[in-house]
Amino acid sequence: MIVSLIITMVIGKSIIQMLQLKQVGEIVRDLGLEGQIQKKGTPTMGGLIILSAILIPTLMFAKLNNIYIILILVSTVWLGMIGFLDDYIKVFRKNKAGLAGKFKIVGQVGIGLIVGFTLYFHTDVKVREFEVLTPKGANQTAQLYNQYTEALNAGNTEGLEVTYKDKKSMMTTLPFIKNHEFNYESVLKIFGMDAKTAANWAWLIFIPAVIFVITAVSNGANMTDGLDGLATGTSAIIGVVLAIFAYVSGNAIFADYLNIMFIPDIGELVIFGAAFVGACVGFLWYNSYPAQVFMGDTGSLSLGGIIAVMAIMVRKELLLPILCGVFLIENLSVLLQVSYFKFQKKRKGLEFAQAHRLFRMAPLHHHYQKKNWHEVKIVNRFWIIGLMLALLTIITLKLR
Repeated sequence: MIVSLIITMVIGKSIIQMLQLKQVGEIVRDLGLEGQIQKKGTPTMGGLIILSAILIPTLMFAKLNNIYIILILVSTVWLGMIGFLDDYIKVFRKNKAGLAGKFKIVGQVGIGLIVGFTLYFHTDVKVREFEVLTPKGANQTAQLYNQYTEALNAGNTEGLEVTYKDKKSMMTTLPFIKNHEFNYESVLKIFGMDAKTAANWAWLIFIPAVIFVITAVSNGANMTDGLDGLATGTSAIIGVVLAIFAYVSGNAIFADYLNIMFIPDIGELVIFGAAFVGACVGFLWYNSYPAQVFMGDTGSLSLGGIIAVMAIMVRKELLLPILCGVFLIENLSVLLQVSYFKFQKKRKGLEFAQAHRLFRMAPLHHHYQKKNWHEVKIVNRFWIIGLMLALLTIITLKLR
């Protein structure tokens, strides 16, 4: 994290100066928002700073033969390239529409397929279950693992032996439920498949779910990136939580104590998570109000995709509606605005629909700008909401 912060601070200014020299300025549409026109010409594509501050420390400190590190690095570069292409078309080709939406979706589906197939079929992706051989010879589950460690510390382990087995599993965490695990195989069992057949074909459910999560979260981060520091600060908070999940899931003692899946080698993802948080916090130095640089789609699509892939790896993707609640409400506000407008237009005509919109403007942060809230107040309050949701996500480990 420290190295990531240093890299951001050192190279950030140089990249901003380079972007200014190349006249890589933000194209701003006049939407009648306070302070909007003043942002015209502010350098964009600052996501290059974030990506550099994530990738360099990870390459320096992480085990590069770890499947989770390889996959998250591929995801970061892949999504960064999609965002870069979008920004390049907007800035250098002077096309405000940027990369066509269908090509963005193709790119997101592509990385979703890579992540989904790798996590499902790669032999290094597994869950470890401990067994304790008791004096009576009965195999017990990990519930006795803490008893064994206590006996080990007391020097009294006569007749006790710990063994473990690694297995492929499509389990993920289901919040607020005791023994909170959901298996993607169970969806197929509803249609009458036996356990063995369901296990063989669970990828038909898992991989589309991965594609949906990556697409939804990356687009959610993209929608949230509309005010100085909003997406960056929110992503930093989410990154801390995912790094915590990676740590406890990769530690046998904590995983057993919290009654969550122990995932061998997932702890290496903490290094990437720390670099991710450091990059976001460091970027805030230049991106806080008034912003000296915008991350552009190079940054926002990458941040959202990284968050989604990390959550899937640590088997916490079903917690994302809580953890990424800010992204979710931003996305929903756009969907609701469009749907309500179309409904009113069909029901009472165009003029009525334009005069009776659900929100003054979407995404939601622009609604509050229209209500004359200062940009800094909106960002700070969204950060507070993000922090509350992050804390709620963490306590789901014990709140069941």
